[in-house]
Amino acid sequence: MKQEDDMDRSLYRWEASLLNKALGALQPLEIPLDQTLAAAYAECEQITRVHSRTFYTATALMPREKRRAIRALYAFCRRSDDLVDRSQNPHAEMSRWLERLKDTRQIAQDPVLLAWDDTRRRYRIPELYVEHLLEGIAQDVTVSRYQTFDELAHYCYGVASTVGLMSMHIIGYSSLEAVGYAIKLGVALQLTNILRDVGEDWLRGRLYLPLEELEEFGLDEADVAAGRLDDRWRAFMRFQVARTRRLYREALPGIGFLHRDGRFAVAAAAELYRAILDDIEAHDYDVFRRRAHVRDKWRRLPGIWWRARINAYARTLPDHTQLNISLERPA
Repeated sequence: MKQEDDMDRSLYRWEASLLNKALGALQPLEIPLDQTLAAAYAECEQITRVHSRTFYTATALMPREKRRAIRALYAFCRRSDDLVDRSQNPHAEMSRWLERLKDTRQIAQDPVLLAWDDTRRRYRIPELYVEHLLEGIAQDVTVSRYQTFDELAHYCYGVASTVGLMSMHIIGYSSLEAVGYAIKLGVALQLTNILRDVGEDWLRGRLYLPLEELEEFGLDEADVAAGRLDDRWRAFMRFQVARTRRLYREALPGIGFLHRDGRFAVAAAAELYRAILDDIEAHDYDVFRRRAHVRDKWRRLPGIWWRARINAYARTLPDHTQLNISLERPA
């Protein structure tokens, strides 16, 4: 019996040692900031403040190192996305952007790329996530329609879930279970964007709504072009909103796997975006003539902060075997 007890204790000793060794590979590298790098991070903070005040505020409570890293990620994603949305020749711009990402001299001359390159190396962010992000963004150059929801979900992964996966490496996480939740939250966030921006996207020649599902509700592109707000459209949007809400509900418990000092930023993004769905509903699903938004978002932040602080999201960890509910579809 004593030999067995000694063996058990020995197993625990070596397991703990190896676990610490493995986890050490996930810790951020200690890289000192020189004046140029500090200025590059300051540029990324300014970009974040100007383009997303809500995200800027939500990340303000993070430790300084994580805060500047997450804002460098935001600035990098913003610059990459703008190449497609604002360029006259997005295909050529994206090609040049990809070349710059591999050229150390050009990285050193661009504050956003310099800060992002430092963040990526410091937090050991997998390069594959970056590739997936840029592939998703580049998809907007060549693809303007999606036949099925599965196709759309893969696009949402590329442009949104990858950002969550990279953020996880900056924030820190306790289990690989967090990966699945991050993917689902990214899809929910991007679907919210898509539902909010139907009218604006149509004017840019894009329609992200699954054509197969439009057809199921008796709709087609002509209805979207006309901004036709009728019972078919309301039924279609109720289905879309219900599915997106379900994805938020299934994804939010994943916040509990994140390090405490980063939960508020993720929770704020999730809850404030989810509230956009309420505004869409409140205005009779009219996403053609107005852009849905959340008026009282600043009043919501203290409650979100408290829920993140006490890890309330983990208490609602769903039983995934009970989440395959059927949403209302036309007969």
